[in-house]
Amino acid sequence: MDVFQGYDHVPPGARGASVAIGNFDGVHKGHQALIARVRAEAARLGIRAGAVVFEPHPREFFQPARPLFTLTPLPQKLKLLEIYGVEITFVLPFAHELAQMSSEEFVERVLVAGLGVAHIVIGYDFLFGKGRAGNAQQLVELGKAFGFGVSVVPPIGSGGEVYSSSAVRAELAQGDVEGAAEMLGHRWKVEGIVQGGARRGTGLGYPTANIALGRGAALAHGIYAVHVDFEGQRYQGAAYLGTRPTFDDGSPVLEVFLFDFDGDLYGRRIEVEFVEFLRGDRKFDSLDALKAQMDVDCARASEVLTADAKAAADRGGR
Repeated sequence: MDVFQGYDHVPPGARGASVAIGNFDGVHKGHQALIARVRAEAARLGIRAGAVVFEPHPREFFQPARPLFTLTPLPQKLKLLEIYGVEITFVLPFAHELAQMSSEEFVERVLVAGLGVAHIVIGYDFLFGKGRAGNAQQLVELGKAFGFGVSVVPPIGSGGEVYSSSAVRAELAQGDVEGAAEMLGHRWKVEGIVQGGARRGTGLGYPTANIALGRGAALAHGIYAVHVDFEGQRYQGAAYLGTRPTFDDGSPVLEVFLFDFDGDLYGRRIEVEFVEFLRGDRKFDSLDALKAQMDVDCARASEVLTADAKAAADRGGR
Protein backbone atom coordinates (compact mmCIF):
# COMPACT_ATOMS: atom_id res chain seq x y z
CA MET A 1 0.00 0.00 0.00
CA ASP A 2 1.24 3.48 -0.87
CA VAL A 3 0.99 6.08 1.90
CA PHE A 4 1.12 9.84 1.35
CA GLN A 5 1.29 12.52 4.02
CA GLY A 6 -0.88 15.55 3.36
CA TYR A 7 -2.69 16.67 0.23
CA ASP A 8 -0.10 19.01 -1.31
CA HIS A 9 2.30 17.75 -3.96
CA VAL A 10 0.49 14.45 -4.53
CA PRO A 11 2.14 12.81 -7.57
CA PRO A 12 -0.02 12.38 -10.69
CA GLY A 13 -0.05 8.59 -10.33
CA ALA A 14 -1.64 8.86 -6.91
CA ARG A 15 -4.46 11.14 -7.98
CA GLY A 16 -7.88 10.07 -9.19
CA ALA A 17 -8.58 7.31 -6.69
CA SER A 18 -11.82 6.11 -5.16
CA VAL A 19 -11.44 6.96 -1.46
CA ALA A 20 -13.22 6.31 1.81
CA ILE A 21 -12.94 9.17 4.31
CA GLY A 22 -12.90 8.85 8.09
CA ASN A 23 -10.88 8.43 11.25
CA PHE A 24 -10.86 4.62 10.94
CA ASP A 25 -9.96 4.13 14.61
CA GLY A 26 -10.06 0.36 15.10
CA VAL A 27 -10.90 -0.33 11.43
CA HIS A 28 -14.03 -2.08 12.70
CA LYS A 29 -16.77 -3.77 10.66
CA GLY A 30 -18.43 -0.44 9.88
CA HIS A 31 -15.15 0.84 8.44
CA GLN A 32 -14.75 -2.43 6.57
CA ALA A 33 -18.11 -1.84 4.90
CA LEU A 34 -16.80 1.51 3.64
CA ILE A 35 -13.65 -0.18 2.35
CA ALA A 36 -15.67 -2.87 0.58
CA ARG A 37 -17.75 -0.19 -1.14
CA VAL A 38 -14.70 1.85 -2.11
CA ARG A 39 -13.10 -1.25 -3.61
CA ALA A 40 -16.26 -2.01 -5.58
CA GLU A 41 -16.37 1.53 -6.95
CA ALA A 42 -12.66 1.40 -7.77
CA ALA A 43 -13.13 -1.85 -9.68
CA ARG A 44 -16.11 -0.40 -11.55
CA LEU A 45 -14.15 2.70 -12.57
CA GLY A 46 -10.82 0.95 -13.15
CA ILE A 47 -8.98 3.06 -10.55
CA ARG A 48 -7.25 2.52 -7.21
CA ALA A 49 -9.05 1.94 -3.91
CA GLY A 50 -7.93 4.41 -1.26
CA ALA A 51 -8.59 5.94 2.13
CA VAL A 52 -8.26 9.42 3.61
CA VAL A 53 -7.52 9.43 7.33
CA PHE A 54 -7.01 12.23 9.83
CA GLU A 55 -4.02 12.16 12.18
CA PRO A 56 -4.27 12.83 15.03
CA HIS A 57 -7.94 12.16 15.69
CA PRO A 58 -9.75 15.55 15.51
CA ARG A 59 -10.93 15.16 19.11
CA GLU A 60 -7.31 15.18 20.26
CA PHE A 61 -6.84 18.51 18.50
CA PHE A 62 -9.99 20.12 19.90
CA GLN A 63 -9.79 18.57 23.39
CA PRO A 64 -6.09 18.00 24.13
CA ALA A 65 -6.69 17.82 27.90
CA ARG A 66 -9.12 14.91 27.46
CA PRO A 67 -7.08 11.84 26.48
CA LEU A 68 -8.66 9.71 23.78
CA PHE A 69 -8.54 5.91 24.00
CA THR A 70 -7.00 5.33 20.59
CA LEU A 71 -7.78 1.81 19.43
CA THR A 72 -5.26 1.73 16.61
CA PRO A 73 -2.30 4.12 16.48
CA LEU A 74 -1.43 5.11 12.92
CA PRO A 75 1.04 2.27 12.15
CA GLN A 76 -1.52 -0.36 13.20
CA LYS A 77 -4.29 1.45 11.35
CA LEU A 78 -2.29 1.45 8.12
CA LYS A 79 -1.57 -2.28 8.48
CA LEU A 80 -5.26 -3.03 8.89
CA LEU A 81 -6.31 -0.80 6.00
CA GLU A 82 -3.90 -2.71 3.77
CA ILE A 83 -5.15 -6.08 5.05
CA TYR A 84 -8.71 -5.11 4.14
CA GLY A 85 -7.74 -4.12 0.61
CA VAL A 86 -6.86 -0.41 0.59
CA GLU A 87 -4.23 0.31 -2.04
CA ILE A 88 -3.41 3.93 -1.29
CA THR A 89 -3.87 6.02 1.86
CA PHE A 90 -3.64 9.77 2.34
CA VAL A 91 -2.86 10.82 5.91
CA LEU A 92 -4.08 14.36 6.53
CA PRO A 93 -2.39 16.08 9.50
CA PHE A 94 -5.25 17.46 11.55
CA ALA A 95 -4.09 20.85 12.80
CA HIS A 96 -5.24 24.49 12.69
CA GLU A 97 -5.29 24.77 8.89
CA LEU A 98 -7.59 21.80 8.37
CA ALA A 99 -9.72 22.66 11.40
CA GLN A 100 -10.47 26.11 10.02
CA MET A 101 -11.48 25.03 6.52
CA SER A 102 -15.14 25.32 5.67
CA SER A 103 -16.79 22.23 4.23
CA GLU A 104 -16.67 23.80 0.76
CA GLU A 105 -12.97 24.66 1.14
CA PHE A 106 -12.18 21.13 2.29
CA VAL A 107 -13.80 19.66 -0.80
CA GLU A 108 -12.29 22.15 -3.26
CA ARG A 109 -8.77 22.42 -1.82
CA VAL A 110 -8.18 18.95 -0.37
CA LEU A 111 -10.36 16.48 -2.26
CA VAL A 112 -10.48 18.10 -5.69
CA ALA A 113 -7.34 20.23 -6.13
CA GLY A 114 -5.16 18.17 -3.80
CA LEU A 115 -6.18 14.55 -4.35
CA GLY A 116 -8.21 14.74 -7.56
CA VAL A 117 -10.67 12.16 -6.23
CA ALA A 118 -12.90 10.33 -8.69
CA HIS A 119 -15.28 8.83 -6.13
CA ILE A 120 -15.85 9.22 -2.39
CA VAL A 121 -17.34 6.78 0.10
CA ILE A 122 -18.52 8.00 3.51
CA GLY A 123 -20.61 6.78 6.40
CA TYR A 124 -24.15 8.01 6.93
CA ASP A 125 -23.05 10.17 9.90
CA PHE A 126 -19.97 11.75 8.31
CA LEU A 127 -19.54 15.43 9.22
CA PHE A 128 -16.74 17.65 7.97
CA GLY A 129 -15.48 21.21 7.70
CA LYS A 130 -15.25 23.95 10.30
CA GLY A 131 -17.81 23.44 13.03
CA ARG A 132 -18.67 20.07 11.46
CA ALA A 133 -21.04 22.01 9.23
CA GLY A 134 -20.78 19.70 6.21
CA ASN A 135 -22.78 16.46 5.99
CA ALA A 136 -23.42 13.62 3.58
CA GLN A 137 -26.09 15.46 1.61
CA GLN A 138 -23.87 18.49 1.09
CA LEU A 139 -21.02 16.25 -0.09
CA VAL A 140 -23.34 14.64 -2.63
CA GLU A 141 -24.26 18.08 -3.97
CA LEU A 142 -20.63 19.21 -4.06
CA GLY A 143 -19.75 16.01 -5.88
CA LYS A 144 -22.22 16.89 -8.62
CA ALA A 145 -20.69 20.37 -8.89
CA PHE A 146 -17.07 19.20 -9.00
CA GLY A 147 -17.55 15.99 -10.96
CA PHE A 148 -16.92 13.18 -8.48
CA GLY A 149 -19.30 10.49 -7.30
CA VAL A 150 -20.37 9.96 -3.69
CA SER A 151 -21.60 6.78 -2.01
CA VAL A 152 -23.13 6.95 1.46
CA VAL A 153 -22.97 3.72 3.47
CA PRO A 154 -25.87 3.16 5.93
CA PRO A 155 -25.40 2.07 9.56
CA ILE A 156 -23.75 -1.35 9.95
CA GLY A 157 -24.39 -3.34 13.11
CA SER A 158 -25.83 -6.38 14.79
CA GLY A 159 -28.52 -6.97 17.38
CA GLY A 160 -29.68 -3.39 17.21
CA GLU A 161 -26.21 -1.96 17.98
CA VAL A 162 -24.30 0.01 15.36
CA TYR A 163 -20.60 -0.77 15.03
CA SER A 164 -18.56 2.25 16.06
CA SER A 165 -15.21 3.09 17.61
CA SER A 166 -17.01 4.37 20.71
CA ALA A 167 -18.87 1.08 21.10
CA VAL A 168 -15.62 -0.87 20.82
CA ARG A 169 -14.02 1.34 23.48
CA ALA A 170 -17.00 0.69 25.75
CA GLU A 171 -16.58 -3.08 25.37
CA LEU A 172 -12.87 -2.88 26.18
CA ALA A 173 -13.54 -0.67 29.20
CA GLN A 174 -15.56 -3.59 30.61
CA GLY A 175 -12.88 -6.12 29.73
CA ASP A 176 -15.10 -7.66 27.07
CA VAL A 177 -12.36 -8.26 24.53
CA GLU A 178 -14.49 -10.91 22.82
CA GLY A 179 -17.34 -8.44 22.34
CA ALA A 180 -14.86 -5.90 21.00
CA ALA A 181 -13.47 -8.49 18.58
CA GLU A 182 -17.00 -9.18 17.30
CA MET A 183 -17.40 -5.50 16.41
CA LEU A 184 -13.88 -5.16 15.05
CA GLY A 185 -13.86 -8.28 12.93
CA HIS A 186 -10.43 -8.99 14.40
CA ARG A 187 -8.98 -9.12 17.90
CA TRP A 188 -7.80 -5.94 19.56
CA LYS A 189 -4.04 -5.62 19.83
CA VAL A 190 -1.49 -3.32 21.38
CA GLU A 191 2.16 -3.08 20.50
CA GLY A 192 5.10 -1.39 22.13
CA ILE A 193 8.70 -1.50 23.22
CA VAL A 194 9.41 -3.72 26.23
CA GLN A 195 10.51 -1.59 29.17
CA GLY A 196 12.44 -2.38 32.32
CA GLY A 197 10.38 -2.98 35.45
CA ALA A 198 10.82 -3.81 39.13
CA ARG A 199 11.42 -7.50 38.23
CA ARG A 200 8.96 -8.67 40.87
CA GLY A 201 7.55 -11.19 38.40
CA THR A 202 10.98 -12.74 37.97
CA GLY A 203 11.22 -13.22 41.72
CA LEU A 204 7.86 -15.02 41.66
CA GLY A 205 8.87 -17.27 38.79
CA TYR A 206 6.92 -15.28 36.21
CA PRO A 207 9.25 -12.86 34.38
CA THR A 208 7.15 -10.35 32.46
CA ALA A 209 7.59 -8.08 29.49
CA ASN A 210 6.26 -4.64 30.38
CA ILE A 211 4.92 -2.20 27.78
CA ALA A 212 3.20 1.14 28.15
CA LEU A 213 -0.35 1.55 26.91
CA GLY A 214 -1.23 4.63 24.92
CA ARG A 215 -2.40 7.87 26.49
CA GLY A 216 -6.06 7.56 27.40
CA ALA A 217 -6.20 3.75 27.24
CA ALA A 218 -9.20 2.55 29.24
CA LEU A 219 -8.99 -1.24 29.14
CA ALA A 220 -10.48 -2.94 32.22
CA HIS A 221 -7.87 -3.93 34.79
CA GLY A 222 -7.26 -7.62 35.35
CA ILE A 223 -5.82 -10.77 33.80
CA TYR A 224 -6.16 -11.71 30.14
CA ALA A 225 -5.26 -14.69 27.98
CA VAL A 226 -3.18 -13.29 25.12
CA HIS A 227 -1.15 -14.14 22.07
CA VAL A 228 2.20 -12.38 21.79
CA ASP A 229 3.90 -11.84 18.44
CA PHE A 230 7.62 -11.16 18.42
CA GLU A 231 10.01 -11.26 15.45
CA GLY A 232 7.79 -13.52 13.39
CA GLN A 233 7.01 -15.95 16.21
CA ARG A 234 3.76 -16.31 18.15
CA TYR A 235 3.65 -17.24 21.82
CA GLN A 236 0.82 -17.93 24.22
CA GLY A 237 0.75 -15.89 27.38
CA ALA A 238 -1.07 -14.22 30.24
CA ALA A 239 -1.22 -10.46 30.60
CA TYR A 240 -1.86 -8.30 33.65
CA LEU A 241 -3.11 -4.74 33.43
CA GLY A 242 -3.46 -2.87 36.67
CA THR A 243 -1.93 -0.76 39.41
CA ARG A 244 -0.23 -3.63 41.33
CA PRO A 245 -2.32 -3.15 44.52
CA THR A 246 -0.41 -5.93 46.32
CA PHE A 247 2.77 -3.86 45.97
CA ASP A 248 2.42 -0.13 45.39
CA ASP A 249 -0.93 0.71 43.74
CA GLY A 250 0.96 2.87 41.24
CA SER A 251 0.35 3.87 37.63
CA PRO A 252 -1.27 1.23 35.42
CA VAL A 253 1.14 -1.06 33.61
CA LEU A 254 0.72 -3.91 31.14
CA GLU A 255 2.82 -6.92 32.14
CA VAL A 256 2.93 -9.96 29.87
CA PHE A 257 4.24 -13.42 30.72
CA LEU A 258 5.10 -15.53 27.68
CA PHE A 259 4.68 -19.29 28.00
CA ASP A 260 7.60 -21.43 26.81
CA PHE A 261 9.88 -18.47 26.22
CA ASP A 262 13.34 -18.01 27.64
CA GLY A 263 15.06 -14.85 26.47
CA ASP A 264 15.56 -11.13 26.93
CA LEU A 265 12.88 -8.89 25.45
CA TYR A 266 14.04 -5.55 26.87
CA GLY A 267 14.08 -2.90 24.18
CA ARG A 268 12.29 -5.14 21.67
CA ARG A 269 8.92 -4.45 20.07
CA ILE A 270 6.15 -6.96 20.76
CA GLU A 271 2.48 -7.16 19.78
CA VAL A 272 -0.11 -8.38 22.28
CA GLU A 273 -3.44 -9.76 21.05
CA PHE A 274 -6.20 -10.00 23.67
CA VAL A 275 -8.20 -13.23 23.53
CA GLU A 276 -10.21 -13.50 26.77
CA PHE A 277 -10.66 -11.69 30.09
CA LEU A 278 -9.99 -14.09 32.97
CA ARG A 279 -10.54 -12.09 36.16
CA GLY A 280 -10.43 -8.61 37.64
CA ASP A 281 -7.50 -7.06 39.49
CA ARG A 282 -7.33 -7.43 43.26
CA LYS A 283 -4.99 -7.15 46.24
CA PHE A 284 -3.49 -10.26 47.86
CA ASP A 285 -2.57 -10.68 51.52
CA SER A 286 0.80 -12.29 50.79
CA LEU A 287 3.23 -13.05 47.98
CA ASP A 288 2.47 -16.74 48.42
CA ALA A 289 -1.21 -16.09 47.81
CA LEU A 290 -0.36 -13.98 44.75
CA LYS A 291 1.96 -16.70 43.41
CA ALA A 292 -0.73 -19.36 43.87
CA GLN A 293 -3.24 -17.24 41.95
CA MET A 294 -0.71 -16.61 39.18
CA ASP A 295 -0.35 -20.38 38.82
CA VAL A 296 -4.13 -20.66 38.44
CA ASP A 297 -4.30 -17.71 36.01
CA CYS A 298 -1.59 -19.10 33.73
CA ALA A 299 -3.14 -22.57 33.74
CA ARG A 300 -6.50 -21.07 32.79
CA ALA A 301 -4.93 -18.88 30.09
CA SER A 302 -3.21 -21.96 28.64
CA GLU A 303 -6.53 -23.81 28.50
CA VAL A 304 -8.23 -20.90 26.74
CA LEU A 305 -5.45 -20.43 24.21
CA THR A 306 -5.10 -24.14 23.47
CA ALA A 307 -8.83 -24.34 22.80
CA ASP A 308 -8.59 -21.23 20.65
CA ALA A 309 -5.73 -22.72 18.61
CA LYS A 310 -7.73 -25.91 18.08
CA ALA A 311 -10.80 -23.96 16.97
CA ALA A 312 -8.66 -21.95 14.53
CA ALA A 313 -7.16 -25.17 13.13
CA ASP A 314 -10.63 -26.68 12.72
CA ARG A 315 -11.85 -23.60 10.84
CA GLY A 316 -8.82 -23.71 8.58
CA GLY A 317 -9.44 -27.36 7.76
CA ARG A 318 -12.98 -26.85 6.53
